[in-house]
Amino acid sequence: MSIVVKVEEKLYQNRYIVDESRPHIQIKSEEACKSCDRQACTFCCPAACYSKNETGGVTLVTDGCLECGTCRVVCQDKGNIAWDYPRGGYGISYKFG
Repeated sequence: MSIVVKVEEKLYQNRYIVDESRPHIQIKSEEACKSCDRQACTFCCPAACYSKNETGGVTLVTDGCLECGTCRVVCQDKGNIAWDYPRGGYGISYKFG
């Protein structure tokens, strides 16, 4: 008999050290997000770091970012994501590999 473990439970085991003074992801232009017809980052990010806001734009919260780069891929045509790896000692530390 296998035990089913939810992804959220596994993600909870990871450790995140947030670099509040220098986030590794930034939205370059809020206006570009407002004019984006898909806003794919709001549903493609596995950590749900992106959400639609009340002004029609996108809000980014980097806490819990998995550093997978999905946001760069789905926003490739607009190029509106400034993404870099976190400084040493910051970011995610995976418990399960």
